[in-house]
Formats: sequence, C-alpha cells, structure tokens
Amino acid sequence: MGSMADIPSLCVSTSKTCIAPFCDLLSKLNDTATSNVPPVTCIISDGVMSFTLEAAEKFGVPEVLFWTTSACGFLGYTHYKHLVERGLTPLKGESYHRNGYLNTTIDWLPGMNDDIQLRDMPRRAPKASAIIINTFDELESDALDALSSFLPPLYTVGPLQLMLDHVPDDRLKTISSNLWKEEPKCIEWLNSKQPNSVLYVNFGSITVMTQDQLTEFAWGLANSNKDFLWIIRPDLVAGVSAILPAEFVAETRERGMLASWCSQEQILKHVAIAGFLTHSGWNSTIESLCGGVPVICWPFFAEQPTNCRYRYSCKEWGIGMEIDSNVRREEVEMLVRELMEGEKGREMKSAAVEWKRKAEAATRAGGSSYLNLDNLIREVLLSK
Repeated sequence: MGSMADIPSLCVSTSKTCIAPFCDLLSKLNDTATSNVPPVTCIISDGVMSFTLEAAEKFGVPEVLFWTTSACGFLGYTHYKHLVERGLTPLKGESYHRNGYLNTTIDWLPGMNDDIQLRDMPRRAPKASAIIINTFDELESDALDALSSFLPPLYTVGPLQLMLDHVPDDRLKTISSNLWKEEPKCIEWLNSKQPNSVLYVNFGSITVMTQDQLTEFAWGLANSNKDFLWIIRPDLVAGVSAILPAEFVAETRERGMLASWCSQEQILKHVAIAGFLTHSGWNSTIESLCGGVPVICWPFFAEQPTNCRYRYSCKEWGIGMEIDSNVRREEVEMLVRELMEGEKGREMKSAAVEWKRKAEAATRAGGSSYLNLDNLIREVLLSK
C-alpha cells in the first residue's frame, strides 16, 4: 500500500490509462469462441472509476456506479464542483487542517482537478443506469432524498456485510478485500477478555499521523487503565516506521494487544469489544453500527469529518464523541473512560444497539435494503 500522497497520482493514472485495457478485457470476455464465461451483460464499478461509463456505452450494457462513501458524504462531493466555480474552495487564510492536510478534501479528492473525471460527476452520472450506496434508508433518509432529486435511480443496499448473511453460497464469504494479512491471534486474545471490556483502535488503511500524535494516543490509552486492541500499520506514521515508546509497551503488556491488521468485522462483533477509536471512514462507521459499538472519532480527511460530527456519529446518531485534531493524551484518557464507564458512554451504547437493530431489519427479507437489491436486479440488471 502506498502513502496517502500517492492517491491523486493513482486517480489521474486510472482515469487516463485504464479505459483501453478495460475494453480489451470486455472484448475477450465477450468472445464466445475463446471465452469460457457468459458475455458481460452489466458493469458495476467503483464510482471513482468513471472511465467504465465509456466502456458500458461502447458495449451497450447497463452501468451501475457503486459509491463507497456515506450518502451525505457523496452529496457533498457532488457539490464541490459548484464550490470551486464560486471560489469558495480551496479555503483561504486560516483553513482547517488536520495532520498537515487540508481537511476540506478539495486538494486530494479524486476528480477535483481538470485531469480527473469525478469533477464532472453531475454531468456524467446520468449516463449510469443506477447508483448504489452501502447504507440503508432510515440511516440517511434526508441525504438520500436530496441525491435522488438529481441523480439516476439510487439504490441503498447496505449494510453489505449484513446482506451477505442472507446469501446461501458460502463461496462469496471467502472473498476478502484486506490490504494486509490478518492476525488470527487478535480473536484468541479477545476470547480471554470479559464482555464490554476492550477498546478497539484502528485508523484504517490510509490515515497517517505524526510520531507525536502516535505517542499521545499511546499514553492516553495507557493512562485510561483500560484493555485495548490497537491495530498499527507499519506506515501509520507519515514518512517513517511507527514506533511506540518502550515504556508504553512495557506498562501495557498485560492489558494491551498490538497487531498490524485484523478482521475488523469479526472484531466489532466480538462480545469483548466496548468501543471503537476510529478515523470515521465509512466502512468503519457502518461496521461499528452493525456491531452495536459506540465510537470515539478522530476523522482525518475526505468525508470522514462529515461522518463524525457534522451529521452522524456525534450528533444525529448519538453513538460517538470526537477527539480534537490536536490530539492530547489527557483528552484520549478522558474520552476512553467516559465511553467505557460513564453515563455518556452508556447512552452511546444504547443508541448503537438500536441502530444495529434497525440495520438488521433493513437487510432482512422484506426490509428496505433487501427489497432495494431485488429491485436493482429486476429494474436495471435484467431489464436490458
């Protein structure tokens, strides 16, 4: 996995170079003389991979864009073009920064320059037959209503991990998208812990921090005197290897576990997990809801601040608290204690469990996401 600085370059390269080989692949798959698979009848692609729209048009098949953000975050992205045109972004003067990166997302977001096609999203989106989002209707109803007013047919089919539970073919459940090798000892360690006794800490696959921030998080966890499972990628600290103070490692040896990666869905469903210290990426956010786990948020970039405080975890849903961007060990300690033993923590846990119940209802037979997936198949995939 490259550094965060590689993301804009990757997106530029993808938009400029992928259309030709992708069309070649489709041609080979559709060649009945040489291909051993049925011809391609639909394309479902990541929303950022907008070059696939051209391929779908060329081959005369429907195209469905899968946006992996929250609905509210996606709604914000669709309006960035207008903010740029009005000169409102990038922010001038005292812009809000986190870890040295402009948190408006405008400087890195795929498509926020003329070389990348996402900037043309409002113009290009109508070429898609449909858009799907990993969320459910009750969770983001107002944002979904707004998106539906100007986009192609929109289908909410999430949470996908709960939808997968209704798929009888177990082969699908063996497919993994993890970027690193999981460490099975994480589950073994959790099995030795009491229910609701462990804080899970993971900042995702892209977030980076400074060595000072890493140290502040470490001593905040240590001073809370709570058990914790901390996933630390080798590249978590920008530019160098992540190194924890030796004194911290020695002090927390009996109540802390450090690992490089894990099966997050499995971890968040474990009875020992009491809370989740997260960067508020959408996958992590909705996985925490599926586990009924309250969160402490340290959003980094993209729509993560929106997922955290502007709309969701800390306000509308009532399942989270936010750590200031200028992280300090005293605040980390205080919030961890509050989540795991305070009144606010109990309220957050209750709200998280209620959202878990609603997510499960949405994905059961007859639920909104279950019906939306069925409608997507009938109205889009089988209609051509």
